[in-house]
Amino acid sequence: MKDKKVVFMGTPEFSVPVLEMLIENTNVIMVVTQPDSYVGRHHELTFSPVKKVAINNNIEVYQPEKIRKEYDHILEVNPDVIITCAYGQIIPKELLDAPKYKAINVHASLLPKLRGGSPLHRAILGDYHETGITIMYMAPGMDDGDIITQEKIEITDDDNVGTIHDKLSVLGSELLLKTLPSIFDGTNSRIKQDESEVTFAYNIKREEEKVDFNKTAREVFNHIRGLYPFPCAYTEINGEIVKLCESKIGESTNGEVSTITNIYKDSIGIKCSDKEILITRVKPSGKKEMSARDYINGRKIEELKGVKL
Repeated sequence: MKDKKVVFMGTPEFSVPVLEMLIENTNVIMVVTQPDSYVGRHHELTFSPVKKVAINNNIEVYQPEKIRKEYDHILEVNPDVIITCAYGQIIPKELLDAPKYKAINVHASLLPKLRGGSPLHRAILGDYHETGITIMYMAPGMDDGDIITQEKIEITDDDNVGTIHDKLSVLGSELLLKTLPSIFDGTNSRIKQDESEVTFAYNIKREEEKVDFNKTAREVFNHIRGLYPFPCAYTEINGEIVKLCESKIGESTNGEVSTITNIYKDSIGIKCSDKEILITRVKPSGKKEMSARDYINGRKIEELKGVKL
């Protein structure tokens, strides 16, 4: 496959294993990624993880502000195939149709479930018991192209967005490597998506990050692990924003809903609609992540117990 000219389009850390695999096994002639962004308190100009890999491998980097209007340079290099993975912009049809082997996408869900930009988060928020990777032909719509291959993984209660991210990032690279030969020799499958089975994974909005303890303990448990470690669920305790990093479902059904009902040695019990959720790790505003035990030890019990959230 070293004779195949590849343009890779991706941006975050999730895309890196796919790019590294392509560099090793094909001829990556260009990497297209999102423009550099200012990050952190000091607003430092930061390269995307994909750009860093490209620079380290002496590969041309192209960073259009709007790919819909700025794609001629990609056509000029005449790639055999375009491969995308979490690029972050809608790609125009003129670009999708140009390469000999068209445009292939590595998507982090079992399509047609969870089309969109946040399939990792939505799988856990939705209490899915499995997810996976789909290798697909790209189409002008959002993740609605024909499926080539898929592979599943289980989602357990020990998983969060971080663990699923890491598992699927590696799986995407491995599955694409297994799939590419059939794409190049024309023997691959091409399966239309069942539109009746479609669900969407829209990007997480800021207002969705706040935990609603009027829901069941299971829903709150999924909310916390479904947003950890990024962007992180939160609540307000005595006017302070506290991010909730880890939790487990408790047994107590006593107390008023959305209230801190129990302070344990290593957790904070909050009453949900059915039972309590036990918060075991937190990140107070402006401080490092810590165990609930350390958070509790820095405060008086009466400052916490009975507080309405």
